[in-house]
Amino acid sequence: MNKAAIASLLALSAFTVAPALLSHHGAAFAQAPTGQVQMDAPEFADYDNCMNKQTTPQTQAPCLEAYLTKYPKSSVRTDVLQRIMLDYSQFDPAKSIIAADNYLAVSPNNLQAYLIEVAYRTQAAQDPKVDAATKQAGLDTVATYAKKGLEITKLPLDPKSGMTQAQLDAIVAIATPTFYGAIAADAMNNKDGAGAIAAYKSELAAIKPDQLTQPATLQEVFFLAQAYRLLTPPDYTSCAFYATRAAALAPAQFQGQLQPTANYCYKKQHGVMDGYDAVVAAAKSNPNPPPGFTITPAPTDKDIADGLMKTTADADIPKLATGDKEFVLANASPENAAKVWDSVKGKSYQIPGALVIESSPTVLKVAVSDDAVQGKKADYSFTLKPLTAPEEPKAKTPVALAAYKKAKAAYDKEVADDAAATAVGKTVTLAGTYDSYTPNPIMINMTDGEIILPKAEPAAKPKPVVHHK
Repeated sequence: MNKAAIASLLALSAFTVAPALLSHHGAAFAQAPTGQVQMDAPEFADYDNCMNKQTTPQTQAPCLEAYLTKYPKSSVRTDVLQRIMLDYSQFDPAKSIIAADNYLAVSPNNLQAYLIEVAYRTQAAQDPKVDAATKQAGLDTVATYAKKGLEITKLPLDPKSGMTQAQLDAIVAIATPTFYGAIAADAMNNKDGAGAIAAYKSELAAIKPDQLTQPATLQEVFFLAQAYRLLTPPDYTSCAFYATRAAALAPAQFQGQLQPTANYCYKKQHGVMDGYDAVVAAAKSNPNPPPGFTITPAPTDKDIADGLMKTTADADIPKLATGDKEFVLANASPENAAKVWDSVKGKSYQIPGALVIESSPTVLKVAVSDDAVQGKKADYSFTLKPLTAPEEPKAKTPVALAAYKKAKAAYDKEVADDAAATAVGKTVTLAGTYDSYTPNPIMINMTDGEIILPKAEPAAKPKPVVHHK
């Protein structure tokens, strides 16, 4: 919700040319007894040039910075620092953060500055280019600003701020859910399910009722659903409810991304999808689970695994889906697990759609089952057959060297193609021979692993030219 918060903040700040909206520490202007700012003519000319003749944030911000450099003791210094901050927030996030730091140094209780700090520091922390440790450190810093911002939302209106209570309330209405959302994101990234749940629920409670079905809000609802999976043990009932609400009310183009988590949590709680329509109806009509809302627990994983084997003839065990075989190996009685393992041990299979979790030229660890893919945890380990590099010819004849060069180029291309196809996060088809397994946590080891790359489409043949008489 950061972008929306900044946009709303700028809209609310437009009511004054010289905003000092939320300072709780005195007036922004040093006033003469008559109430007018004291400023000599040359300084006023420079100030007027920046404030009234620079018509874009891109020109006004550097103009005001130059003004403060020239007049460091200006009577409107606090106001100018705030204007610089608001200007940069419209086009330069990095300078906006610096400007917010500068403004908080003189106006430490300004909500606008905390909103900008939270919004743009979150954006920087979540840059895909930063590593995990830097991201967590950045989100921790954001949460610190957000918690301080929440304290400021509870302060009463300062009569010297130049604001009305309605204007303050409007800023607080934007700031409160934004701050809670930042705290929740920090907890979520740190795998703190309980902390994330508390913050997300406070965020959603602070959002106006008419905004509860907007896409940005439903995204937070979906994150809340995922937070319930971080608990020990996971709360799949709450996960199913909130993920279902997010999926059911989201625009059509997003439903495909949200619904799998809703289905997953419902099946983890109930076992099968029957009765799910009642969850959809409740979730669409209620922002939180209504009183008495429950989802009947599913049989245990052992019950399901042994039940599957009870209904599967011995001759049909090899025909079970890969995920079902894995489920039985991990959860069934030793007798039933042995039946499945005896049906696959030493045999070669091709496994499509494996999600790469760890990758090296010799070993691939991948997620195959739905649980493994959802949790991004490897459940299969493939020991790959080594590729054989061509040997340089002993006879350095032109023909032999040309053949070697061609073979070496083909080998290098195969190595590069395999590396690209098996990068972490990629989905790939693999083949291998069942060798061994451990049931808890499940890890199935495959030998003679091969990477099955999709075949290139043959080039279309040109259509023959037809000459018409």
